[in-house]
Amino acid sequence: MKLLDSGANDYLTKPFGSEELLARIRTAIRVRRQSVLAREESVFVNGGLTIDYEKRIVKVDGRPVHLTPIEYKIIVLLSQNAGKVLTHDHLLEHLWGPYAGDSQTLRVNVANIRRKIEENPADPVYISTEVGVGYRMEEAGESDA
Repeated sequence: MKLLDSGANDYLTKPFGSEELLARIRTAIRVRRQSVLAREESVFVNGGLTIDYEKRIVKVDGRPVHLTPIEYKIIVLLSQNAGKVLTHDHLLEHLWGPYAGDSQTLRVNVANIRRKIEENPADPVYISTEVGVGYRMEEAGESDA
């Protein structure tokens, strides 16, 4: 137990079989891979747009962008579903709950986000509108074309 308390992740007592050793090695590799993937997935990058989910920081071309809490929730939800259209209803329910009102508030917030992250909000690169349906965060690489 002293080994675990002093920082070891695992240990084997003698005698041990090769199958148990190999199983523990596979487990250690799996845990390591999951840890690496989790760190990689904690940052979304699309062209000049970077969202660090752990630090709650949004940057465009290295410049920090201040977003309100609801704007941040919207951009995170869109970025975590990059390439997919999220309907107005889905966004409203996810952000404001099942009793959310009309989509005008959503439209205003998306317009505010675009003013803050887009070079030309009238011709958005990162967040596109699917008229009458919802919004889509472009996947990395698509906005660079």
